[in-house]
Amino acid sequence: MENGDQTFQHIAVTISENDIENGAYKVLQEIRPYWQPSRVKFKLLTDGITNKLVGCRPEDAPEEETVLVRIYGNKTDLIIDRKAETRNILTLSKQGLAPNLYATFENGLAYRYQPGYTLNKQTVRDPLIYPLIARKMAKLHKAKVEGVENPRPFIWKKLRDFLNLVPEEFTNAEKQRRFLELGLPSQSDLNEELICLQKSLEKTETPIVFCHNDLLLGNVIYTESENDVTFIDYEYAAFNYQPFDIANHFAEFAGIDLDNTDYKNNFPSKEFQKEWIEVYLQEFFGIEPNENEIEELYVKVTKFVLVSHMLWGVWGLIQAEHSSIDYDYMKFAKIRFTEYFTRKEEFLSLKSSL
Repeated sequence: MENGDQTFQHIAVTISENDIENGAYKVLQEIRPYWQPSRVKFKLLTDGITNKLVGCRPEDAPEEETVLVRIYGNKTDLIIDRKAETRNILTLSKQGLAPNLYATFENGLAYRYQPGYTLNKQTVRDPLIYPLIARKMAKLHKAKVEGVENPRPFIWKKLRDFLNLVPEEFTNAEKQRRFLELGLPSQSDLNEELICLQKSLEKTETPIVFCHNDLLLGNVIYTESENDVTFIDYEYAAFNYQPFDIANHFAEFAGIDLDNTDYKNNFPSKEFQKEWIEVYLQEFFGIEPNENEIEELYVKVTKFVLVSHMLWGVWGLIQAEHSSIDYDYMKFAKIRFTEYFTRKEEFLSLKSSL
């Protein structure tokens, strides 16, 4: 299949989570047939909380020749439109906003490796790095997506689709016991909460732009030699409210290490957010923003942090039911919902201080 200057193929291979190397090599046989099997080395780069990612390259080959093979998590097709993901990567890679896609297979995809390292709680605040993220997000928000007129924000439908997948009772008795022990909200409670949240925010006057929608620290690669950042994993990319993408990124400053998730100390200060937003707006509009514009977007971003907590809290409940990855999704959901309900009144009532 071709997409402009980029050619990729679909390979009829399913990779087992218990036999990743052999499965990955079957993919490599199609896209790198000249690689000698005995020389190919595999490295599990991350045991992510959604997918598994393995780097593949011949020994002694330069790092930039690495091919990344991503294996989708169990049942993630319930919550992710894989055809849309492929289409998004192809569209954005043509504009220099996503890595080149080499191939898709039955439960994953293979794409170009971007040298560098993923961010952490310290580097995401680095004054040399965070402006790169702000500018790259602004460029993404101006990306050209053909065939879309009058786009609508995906978030409300996505949240309702997610809520429909939350079990009324978990199939695993231990998970159900823990759900009750943690005092997590029921599906009906969340439905009522979503109605109120949507009513409060859906008429927000803000551009509807093409968003990443999942810009956690592990989805930003910093390449020091190029002084640039690359966004990866466009699973949830879609048109959405402009402040949501920024809000979601700020919410991820707390990280996903459940023993060290601390919103009180890691959520960015108003001063930092406004400095970040100033850089973003300058790139987005091409001119220096005034204080009113910065403050206005800051207020909107703060309100949409609640939407981020709602989305990923519900996501955590779905993953708790279906995922085979060793991660405490119940605790993750508890952290996000606690932050949501703790900040709800404060954030929704926020108004410009100017």
